[in-house]
Amino acid sequence: MKRLVALLMIAFTSYSVFGQRVIYTEPDKYDQRQTNFEIVGKINNNILIYKNLRDNHAISVYDMNMKEIDKVKVDFLPDRTINADFLAYPDFCYMFYQYQKKNIVYCMAAKLDSKAKIIGNPVTIDTTEISFWASNKIYSLINSEDKQRIGIFKINSKNDDRHLLTTSLFDKDLKLLKKSYSSIAMPGRNDFLTEFQLDNEGNFVFARAVQNYQTDNINEVFLITKNVENDEANEYQVDLQKVFLDDFKIKVDNFNRNYILTSFYSKTRVGNIEGLYAAVWDKQAKATKKITLNVFNEDLRNDAKGQNSLKSAFNDYFLQNLIIRRDGGFLVAAESFYTTSRGGGFNRYNFLYGSPFLRPMDYYYFNPYSMGGYGYPYFRNNSFMQGNRYYAQSIAVFSFDSTGKIDWSNVLNKNQYDDQTDAFISYQVLNTGDQLHFLFNQQEKRLQLLTDQSITPSGQITRNPTIKNLDQGYDFMPRYGKQIGIRQMIFPCIYRNYLCFARIDL
Repeated sequence: MKRLVALLMIAFTSYSVFGQRVIYTEPDKYDQRQTNFEIVGKINNNILIYKNLRDNHAISVYDMNMKEIDKVKVDFLPDRTINADFLAYPDFCYMFYQYQKKNIVYCMAAKLDSKAKIIGNPVTIDTTEISFWASNKIYSLINSEDKQRIGIFKINSKNDDRHLLTTSLFDKDLKLLKKSYSSIAMPGRNDFLTEFQLDNEGNFVFARAVQNYQTDNINEVFLITKNVENDEANEYQVDLQKVFLDDFKIKVDNFNRNYILTSFYSKTRVGNIEGLYAAVWDKQAKATKKITLNVFNEDLRNDAKGQNSLKSAFNDYFLQNLIIRRDGGFLVAAESFYTTSRGGGFNRYNFLYGSPFLRPMDYYYFNPYSMGGYGYPYFRNNSFMQGNRYYAQSIAVFSFDSTGKIDWSNVLNKNQYDDQTDAFISYQVLNTGDQLHFLFNQQEKRLQLLTDQSITPSGQITRNPTIKNLDQGYDFMPRYGKQIGIRQMIFPCIYRNYLCFARIDL
């Protein structure tokens, strides 16, 4: 019996020591605070991270202990590279990039191995002739959930009344399957297109939202599908049940062949948020299966309100995550996000610089919303923003059944703010299958410590102990983390003004 107890104690100690790990990269003098980056992913047990500072482009290759094996200069990129996107597979990755030469913008793709070495030569995916120097990307990249279909698209919005959508669909080997040109009617001056999705069959789906020009409320929604076999896009009006939508999201449910549409809603223009609108669209029947208006009760409002009143409890919340379940249900997470300045507070109805989550989506060329540049704009500390304080407060989580009704809800309480930037606030989700882990910074004794709160499929919240092995001096940027394994995530962090990365195992 004593031997058995001893073995159990050793096993428990081993789990405590090895079940949770934090491993940091060494600071590199060339990785300054202003470096743009993208965590590419884990490829053949190597972790690839793209870095860019001014005209220097490189991919750092790390082993699983976060030791840098190599730093490969991306020397095939031409001058005036506009942006770079990555799509990772288990044994290789694609780097998609755009550049302009004279009056032509080229969309290119390069295949890289696990050591960031190029395989073959870059290939031209598409080209666009323009009459100006592009400061922002022309093409947008999306992929299906199983990564067997890759889509690129561009939207010419020169004609205010009718936008030209060009879509190109590729398989995993970048073989062109279909290129289509679709005319999208935009009859209202405040109409805009929502985020694009690509299902596993290669169908594009998005929506046209009709926005009130005075209040920014969405009065009408038209679901638009672009079938893989057809050139033209099909438009279907969605019943909004006479409410006003706000922060609209679309998600593909590949397992059940549905499209999920959800949004906060109010009953009046510039009214308080009443609840969550949810619609389940059957893509085979081309019709809505179910529409529900889920009203927030007083108990939920009391948990989520922070410093707001019960009626305005959700006025600062924005939808962040929409996760699909195999049973046809889905989970939605929303976060309270707002700013204050010398003039007072700003929420979704009077945000000083517009919504913190860009709307309309920045898909257009000939577009007044173009922001320029590429990489992660994670330090929003321009001179005209000085004096602002950014807040990211509690997270509300809602679980919907297959009919679109809420079966449970809960609130993860947190209190975050920063005066210089919003890079170190907000959260990231790590999905382990049995739980969702919400990772975020929490201030303890003047230190920002990475905290883990998890939620089970039944809605029970566990406030886990502070993550072990956190070294002082490393400030995590949770919102830009990326999951690379079932219990592994890579986070960017700042150490003594240098950009570093940390691998966390839960």
